[in-house]
Amino acid sequence: MAALDNAPPRPEDRGSGGGAWPQGYTRALIAFEVAAVLALSLGRSAVSALIDLGGSLTAHKALAAQHATLNASAAPGRPWLDLSYQLYGIAFGLAPVLLVAYLLAREGASLRALGADRTRALGDLGRGAAVAAVVGGSGLGLYLAAHAAGAALTVVPTSLPPVWWRIPVLVASAFQNAALEEVVVLGYLLRRFDQAGWSHGRADVVSSLIRGAYHLYQGFGGFVGNLVMGLIFARLYRRWGRVMPLLLAHALIDTAAFVGYVALAPHVGWLPH
Repeated sequence: MAALDNAPPRPEDRGSGGGAWPQGYTRALIAFEVAAVLALSLGRSAVSALIDLGGSLTAHKALAAQHATLNASAAPGRPWLDLSYQLYGIAFGLAPVLLVAYLLAREGASLRALGADRTRALGDLGRGAAVAAVVGGSGLGLYLAAHAAGAALTVVPTSLPPVWWRIPVLVASAFQNAALEEVVVLGYLLRRFDQAGWSHGRADVVSSLIRGAYHLYQGFGGFVGNLVMGLIFARLYRRWGRVMPLLLAHALIDTAAFVGYVALAPHVGWLPH
């Protein structure tokens, strides 16, 4: 952010999209807050993904011959225990969203300030579905191209057993991923960056780089694809002023990927698995 001192930013330094600077906050404090939120959520995931990429690059096999499993079984052969672990992971995976809601409340705002609410449900769903169709289709094409070029691991959306709860858990996982990423990386980070006086371009690029970084475990294709997705989502968020359409788009993309893999992988030859 701008200089990390103990003075509040000048009015002219405040971003147009972030609202007034929280009362009592300084640049040093807000930088500490952002670092803490990221360290507890997707920043930690980005570091883990970077380490995973290092391991993949130094393994004695090509990236395309390696696998990255997104929704893995936590207790093979023990479906009820496995279900308990899956629900535990989904529920506690939303903890950073609760943290952001608390930080916004302390600021005198709420998740509604990010457009993360149900006030425009039908419009948000329509926009989200349209974005999902375009971005999801393009993303699949990019993944297949990157995999064929040897720049991406083989992404396995799920290795959950074929039990009654597999599809509901995959859908819940898709919505949890979407809520976490769009509330934290899109809504919260852009709000804080704007409030710190960053230009929209700088804020959007940094947010998108973070999004790409925590997908590095998928290889360079995952990084590039999610970087581009982040830039598109940031532009749409600024245009619409709402996180919810992008959250729904993300959830629909992941749901199609997870459930579609279960339905298609055993029957088609063009989908790496």
